[in-house]
Amino acid sequence: QQELVESGGGSVQPGGSLILSCVVSGSTLRYDAIDWFRQAPGKEREEVSCIRRSDGSAHYGDSVKGRFTTSRDNAKNTVYLHLNSLKSEDTGVYYCGRGCSQWSIPVDSWGQGTQVTVSS
Repeated sequence: QQELVESGGGSVQPGGSLILSCVVSGSTLRYDAIDWFRQAPGKEREEVSCIRRSDGSAHYGDSVKGRFTTSRDNAKNTVYLHLNSLKSEDTGVYYCGRGCSQWSIPVDSWGQGTQVTVSS
């Protein structure tokens, strides 16, 4: 059973917005941090954000800072990624994972991913 399930991806034009959701379940509910990372063909995996379960503090990668926002709703066991001012280079499969590389918390599980395509 998948303990991290992403949804909300789609196709948008440059400048558009999307909201991705990550529903957390099972043993993963005891997470310290959840990250969002993306993978595009021919590019390295890139961690775009992290959020702590305890206090909601967040970290963002330089390429998305000021455009993406992550939040969590502990009552709904859901972590969100708000994608604004989207660019073509934001295209990729977005995954939520348990952990955060930037905070030296190993990312040891992730969901199946959701595709984001930014194109005119």
